[in-house]
Amino acid sequence: MKTKAAFYKSLYFQVLIAVTAGVVVGHYWPDFGSSLKPLGDAFIKFVKMMIAPIVFCTIALGIAKMSNMKEVGKTLVKAMGLFYLLTFIALATGLAAVYLMQPGVGMHISPSALDPSVAAKYVKPDAPHGFVPFVMHIIPASFFGAFAEGEVLPVLLLAILIGFGIAHTGRSARPVLDAIDAFSHVLFTVFGFLMKLAPLGAFGAMAFTIGKYGVKSVSSLGLLIATFYVACLFFVFVVLGTLARLHGFSLLKTLRYFKEELVVVLGTSSTEPVLPRMLLKLERLGCQKGVSGLVLPMGYSFNLDGSAIYLTLATVFIAQACDIHLSVGQILAMLAVMLLTSKGAAGVTGSGFVALVATLAIMPDIPVAGVALIVGIDRFMSEARALTSLVSNGVASIVVSLWEGACDRTVLSRELDRGFMEDELEEVAQPHSTAIAA
Repeated sequence: MKTKAAFYKSLYFQVLIAVTAGVVVGHYWPDFGSSLKPLGDAFIKFVKMMIAPIVFCTIALGIAKMSNMKEVGKTLVKAMGLFYLLTFIALATGLAAVYLMQPGVGMHISPSALDPSVAAKYVKPDAPHGFVPFVMHIIPASFFGAFAEGEVLPVLLLAILIGFGIAHTGRSARPVLDAIDAFSHVLFTVFGFLMKLAPLGAFGAMAFTIGKYGVKSVSSLGLLIATFYVACLFFVFVVLGTLARLHGFSLLKTLRYFKEELVVVLGTSSTEPVLPRMLLKLERLGCQKGVSGLVLPMGYSFNLDGSAIYLTLATVFIAQACDIHLSVGQILAMLAVMLLTSKGAAGVTGSGFVALVATLAIMPDIPVAGVALIVGIDRFMSEARALTSLVSNGVASIVVSLWEGACDRTVLSRELDRGFMEDELEEVAQPHSTAIAA
């Protein structure tokens, strides 16, 4: 019988200690803490270089092993439907929170006094605007170009095409399938090595945040931060909790199961470092790779609910601070715009702020320069954005898998009840025999 590893060897404990140490260092030695930013950046870059090939291998293998290729299209449609429903609820949650708590009322900021150069730094001139440019952006210029750019959606497209190709080719494609399968195990092994650096990355990222912006910057706009955190907590525990309960599993047990990933995201403010581990753990929960491997990476671009809450809350906050009254028609137009601008961003630090700038650039009623009011505290809200989006994508992956009959409820209940031991992750990634139907 396997014995549970000592608690101090778990990634959860190590990252939690690193985050705490980062706060202490950043607070008492701010200059030194600010200089540690490369530690967090290097860790995220190390992990990002592994995401594209891992997503490709996972999805291509999952689709190649699916018995009914028509199910792929149905899965994509159902996932997108769920993503847009959750995004709309997230936008409404942020809107309700900011109007109930009114964090910007009484500030009386003159738009002419705002510094427009702050927003200019976050404008991406080459970013796709509109539905057609966005779709065209998904299609890579070349096969290997998708991997060179490191964006999830072009790699997802390639993986689906290759998976279909392997499935329809038959026996002659078995060497290709075996090669992708073997390569995926090598990738997960390497990723396991890199995740040992997670405490160091979390320490550097947190020390930089506290050292550069300081705890005082939190108190100056404390009501705005509190409003955002209340909205995120409501969305997670009420909206996602209800969704989980309706589908027969516990949100609290799911949070406990993914606690290591949540702590890594807390320390790095990015969901990308935990994508490969999330894929493995979903498989351990009984979700078939062909479904969860599609839904989770898609969610990283189409289901950023933490950013959706942030968009409505920050936009209306700027309007309140500048004494700008928004009519019902303007609010509805804002929601329509945000249903588009909240999509397609990577789950990295600062992506929510970039999406906010892109949204305000389209809306003439609210000054884009208003982002200068919140740029100093954005980093303190990025953790909540990333955590909310991660939980939402994990729950959505399980829900869609249940819809598709691609998740064993018995395994799901058993694994959630018993929790997760760190050494079990290695078992999931071990090589196993692969077969392909003729």
